[in-house]
Amino acid sequence: MTQHLALDPADLEIARNRLESIAEEVGTALIRTSYSPNIKDRRDCSAGVYRPDGELIAQAEHIPLHLGLMPTLIRNTLAEVGVDSLAPGDVVITNNPYLGGSHLPDTCLITPIHVDGEVIAVVANMAHHVDVGGLAPGSMATHATEIFQEGIRIPPLRLIKRGEIQQDLLDLLLTNVRTADKTRGDLMAQVAANSLGARRIQELVEDWGVARFRAAGQALIDYAERRTRAALRAMPDGCARFVDYLEHTGVREDDVPIVATVSKRGDELVVDLTECADQVEGAVNCSYAIAEACAAYAVKALADPTLPSNEGLMRPVTVRTRPGSVVAAQYPAPVSNGNTQTAQRIVDVLLGAFEQFVPDRVPAASSGSMSIVTIGGHDPETRRYFSYVETYGGGQGALPGMDGADAVHTHMTNTRNTPCEVIEREYPLRVKRYAIAHGTGGAGRFNGGSGLVRELEVTAGKVSAVVATARVTRRPWGLHGGQPGSPAQVHVVRDGSAQQLSAMNRLDLQQGESLSIQTAGGGGYGQRED
Repeated sequence: MTQHLALDPADLEIARNRLESIAEEVGTALIRTSYSPNIKDRRDCSAGVYRPDGELIAQAEHIPLHLGLMPTLIRNTLAEVGVDSLAPGDVVITNNPYLGGSHLPDTCLITPIHVDGEVIAVVANMAHHVDVGGLAPGSMATHATEIFQEGIRIPPLRLIKRGEIQQDLLDLLLTNVRTADKTRGDLMAQVAANSLGARRIQELVEDWGVARFRAAGQALIDYAERRTRAALRAMPDGCARFVDYLEHTGVREDDVPIVATVSKRGDELVVDLTECADQVEGAVNCSYAIAEACAAYAVKALADPTLPSNEGLMRPVTVRTRPGSVVAAQYPAPVSNGNTQTAQRIVDVLLGAFEQFVPDRVPAASSGSMSIVTIGGHDPETRRYFSYVETYGGGQGALPGMDGADAVHTHMTNTRNTPCEVIEREYPLRVKRYAIAHGTGGAGRFNGGSGLVRELEVTAGKVSAVVATARVTRRPWGLHGGQPGSPAQVHVVRDGSAQQLSAMNRLDLQQGESLSIQTAGGGGYGQRED
């Protein structure tokens, strides 16, 4: 960057806000134009602006898991397709977890922005589609044993080429999903949102010029790196190891160790996850990009929550994973529940390690799962397939000086709930109960937050359901004398009788039967003085 293009502090702040506002507008457009309640109401989507090599410049405040892994996925995708081969009007689609993606429902669309025939940036968004095929409606089969059972896997391909939809590719995708109407609508919403973002970037370049736009991107990344290094220097040096466990592989109950060693010296941090268990037969494996996302989240949460979220945030951080482990799964391992379960446990072990040398910043364990429920089948009223997908909040772990919040999404998820009215309008389901599970947070000087309980009854036909939660047998831990949170519970209700299920299950339900889930409470913090 030449001296005359250097940004002063005021210009830097203007650039940061303008670029972040573009990312926010992309996400807002996607939410407002999508078809499925999963995106429209729950807002299970994310967006960002990237340099041509995939380096993140700015992102919206959406889903921490998406936002943390998208730079890896986009960098690898652009390298595979060749950024110089992209023409104006092209849009690339992929959902490949082995490239650095999440799971197959999380589909990423990447749109290049050209100026004078050269790619100067890309806009990308990721959205969780309600079905991409596979064993179970919702494509979240916990019992899958290979990636092929989880749905259609899309390598980096041009969904749109020079402004023209590739109808044969779109037809191929829609033929392999249960909810073709919703999927097509959501894909087109992703395309439109990126198009808006590209237009906003072009308007910015018309104002600034290409050279200043590039200088702004570099300056923002350098600024984030300086800020992150300063925040790390302000933390005590230390090295600590922490172990926690998943309690289910997706196929069977078993303790799956997740192990983190965190070493901080000066302005650099090393997160070592190489001791984690080997990848398992069930669907709780995750990509190495998810592990990187968890590390980025922990650094920002503990070092300084105001740190800019771009490429510079992770420059002082090294994340080590072992290929073939549960946190760096390799083909053909199933991965559908790696983000909903394993990502949350990675955060738990990172916090547990950090707590040993920065104890005044770390909360007790939260509910420990995104607690996902999918229910789908053929709706006899509409005569079409439907797919209900929702993650449920739980108890937040108590913090130093503060009680944990009740019934909220924590750590790697940041979605909203699906309103009861929307569920009953869209699906053959009735919400029999939806409430805070009061008293499920761990007691302490500061109490953990309570989980929630939701019971859904099938009102017509037969459906297939998958439920996946955690902390059923291993309760969320408290800190400094605080008590653990209450465990999660899952029940199926048939003929007025409730049967408790394990943490992860697949089951069939008929009209009049219901599924109930109570999520775990958060751990308490500190010993009660009474």
